[in-house]
Amino acid sequence: MATIHFPAEWEPQSAVQLSLPHPDTDWVDMLEEAQAVFVEIARAILPFEAVLVVAPSLEYAQAVMKDLPQDNIRYAIAPTNDTWARDHGGIGVLDGDKPLLLDFVFNGWGLKFAADKDNLITSVLAQQDVFKAPKVHGGLVLEGGALESDGQGTLLTTTECLLSPNRNPHLSQLQIEQELKRLLGLDRILWLNHGFLEGDDTDSHIDTLARFCTPDTIAYVKCSDPKDVHYEALQAMESELKGFVKKDGTPFTLIPLPWPDACFASDGHRLPATYANFLIINGAVLVPTYRVPQDAEALSTLQTVFPDRKIIGIDCRPLIEQHGSLHCVTMQYPLGFV
Repeated sequence: MATIHFPAEWEPQSAVQLSLPHPDTDWVDMLEEAQAVFVEIARAILPFEAVLVVAPSLEYAQAVMKDLPQDNIRYAIAPTNDTWARDHGGIGVLDGDKPLLLDFVFNGWGLKFAADKDNLITSVLAQQDVFKAPKVHGGLVLEGGALESDGQGTLLTTTECLLSPNRNPHLSQLQIEQELKRLLGLDRILWLNHGFLEGDDTDSHIDTLARFCTPDTIAYVKCSDPKDVHYEALQAMESELKGFVKKDGTPFTLIPLPWPDACFASDGHRLPATYANFLIINGAVLVPTYRVPQDAEALSTLQTVFPDRKIIGIDCRPLIEQHGSLHCVTMQYPLGFV
């Protein structure tokens, strides 16, 4: 009987999806600045793998990407509300050796924002034969940013997000856990009960807080300033991480990521800058930077964690204006999916 495998992000990939900002998205007031970040992300990915660019029209997509080499860009057309491919993109798993694309419901992070178009993107792309994998509905309200796989049957996630009453209120934690284990081929789920970022709209997505780097290693955001509003929650999260063990009963290697200087929007509210929102691709790791002194330390820390991959910093200061970062606007697909 075939078993489901939910690949870790460091496993071989076929492509990374980007859903472009356009004039009918919340980026309208800073559209050129946002477009430039997407172009830089694509530029960094293209030497390593394909980029799947999703936009409302081919003409618009090609105009945004016109300065990049086109050989490894795949264009797909779909109406979109916004740009957060991590959360409206499909989730690639392997059923034995057969690729399978799980299409979960995306409801705007618990009904906070309109998502009627974004929820249909994966279906629209599947109808255009963009994917080489059959699409199956996942049956849950669930975003990719809430899922962190070690590739060996362990999932890291947060109760704040997955138990949100506006996502799957009809299911208990145990029922959600059972369904995730069935759909993603998991042996166990490690639940974090603490940790948040001010300005975050996702209800504490795991990809803003703690990330598997290898099956043995977790990088996480660490706040050491007792005066910072995040201090108590992130200290509690760190204690939880220290209490987690691998399947053999030994603790994980924990890598603290630097805490960036606070970034603020023009109206004064704090923006969710986090170095945990990096993207692992074939041969490289793309790391968000925020024009703060801690950027260099974040890059060097992750280079020690990924010694065999090129570390590429991407200025993501514009992205956090809409409360997300680099990992949030990307979705990787395993080898053989695109």
